[in-house]
Amino acid sequence: MSVKTAVIIGAGPAGLTAAYELVNRTQIKPIIFEMTGDIGGISKTVNYKGNRIDIGGHRFFSKSDQVMKWWQNILPIEKSAENINGPSVQKTDQVMLVRKRLSRIFFLKKFFNYPISLNFNTLSNLGWVRVAKIGFSYFKARLLPIKPEKSLEDFFINRFGRELYLTFFKDYTQKVWGQPCERIKPEWGAQRVKGLSISKAIFHFLNNIFLKSSSVNQKKTETSLIEQFLYPKFGPGQLWQTVAKIIEQKGGELHLKHRVVGFKNQGNRITAVEVLDETTGQRVTYAADYFFSSMPVKDLIEFLGDSVPPAVIEVARGLVYRDFITVGLLLKQLKIKNGASDNLIADNWIYIQEREVKLGRLQIFNNWSPYLVKDQNTVWIGLEYFCNEGDELWSKGDSEFIDFAINELAQIGIIDKADVSDSTIIRMPKTYPAYFGTYDQFGIIREFTDQIENLFLIGRNGMHRYNNQDHSMLTAMTAVGNVINNIKTKDNIWSVNTEQDYHES
Repeated sequence: MSVKTAVIIGAGPAGLTAAYELVNRTQIKPIIFEMTGDIGGISKTVNYKGNRIDIGGHRFFSKSDQVMKWWQNILPIEKSAENINGPSVQKTDQVMLVRKRLSRIFFLKKFFNYPISLNFNTLSNLGWVRVAKIGFSYFKARLLPIKPEKSLEDFFINRFGRELYLTFFKDYTQKVWGQPCERIKPEWGAQRVKGLSISKAIFHFLNNIFLKSSSVNQKKTETSLIEQFLYPKFGPGQLWQTVAKIIEQKGGELHLKHRVVGFKNQGNRITAVEVLDETTGQRVTYAADYFFSSMPVKDLIEFLGDSVPPAVIEVARGLVYRDFITVGLLLKQLKIKNGASDNLIADNWIYIQEREVKLGRLQIFNNWSPYLVKDQNTVWIGLEYFCNEGDELWSKGDSEFIDFAINELAQIGIIDKADVSDSTIIRMPKTYPAYFGTYDQFGIIREFTDQIENLFLIGRNGMHRYNNQDHSMLTAMTAVGNVINNIKTKDNIWSVNTEQDYHES
């Protein structure tokens, strides 16, 4: 009896999870094709001269017990209590640290908690006149909500009021997506602001005063409010590289720099993929029984060939992605400080709300894990920019872009340029699937791909959905479960990250 095989496209969290589940739960052999030379997709960790970059910042937190146990089975939690605040003696590097979460907004040259918290700092920074306007517009929005919600602008106004939307959401969202909120579908808010509201922020504020929680398993806390999270000692790439090794040890195959460029179909099934070896230039055809795709949907539809109806092709060509650039800066110190005696602020990342700069977000890698930084006497940060391939930002040369980024950070008073000792730049295309373009017609693509019996779309780009890594993993777990249990429908895969638990009640 021949061994069944599954082709998996992409070695990010979704693809690696699918392969891991197959080697542990079935006799099906996974064969992974990854077009780059890296493991982990956007969850990889880049090592630059001993300083590690987490692209986008990945908190290891999930409301899914299945995912939390899965992660800890790969990398168990470090036992030392010192892991929250700094380095501790380790018997092994294969551990998760428990980290404190602090992210803030930098706006009006002041720090605001993220998400916006009901506290004296917020009230003082905004001023009582603006606070009164925010309160009035919030109650107006609750009494007279916009129905139906046709845009992300409607989504934000209904939950936070127009004044708070104009203050904190409107300009930053346009910086991230390159589109005004009124042109973005409200589904983006449902994906990224799950369950968060002013009433829940008030409850969280009171809960913090009277009942502090010290558990990383905070299932009843909204995702944006989680105050602790797990984190691999050497960044997210450490976990995914470990997963890849386990897959290979158990008989799976992993081929880097191999790009899937075509499919062979027979009826409503895929029979093989055509793969380009980027190193040799050779094209090889691989037959398989199952196919799991985390490649961008836009590319998948193109490579499926003549069997795709024109309407599906048209929608796929209109799908839009947002691309991402990270500039890593090694510094002697930050200009902004907690106090006269503090060398480093405690933030994991900072949202840059200042309108005069293009910079979107700032990571402080020392605070994700002290082991991401080679020299503890230095500060290692990541400046994050959102752009589109070919636009003005993307088209800058590397040295020009780094100088531009340094100047922006100095302009808003976060660093002195003289404190920069080294730098690097990383470009990541198709990082964020967008909820505009032809996204409102995405159902046409889903209806077509769902009819291909042995094809399973998984992950962020595979489903054109702005998932976190835990939800990408759950789509892969669900798809493998469907194979094991011979479940024909794919509705349960698409329902991941749309459950009521993840929305405002």
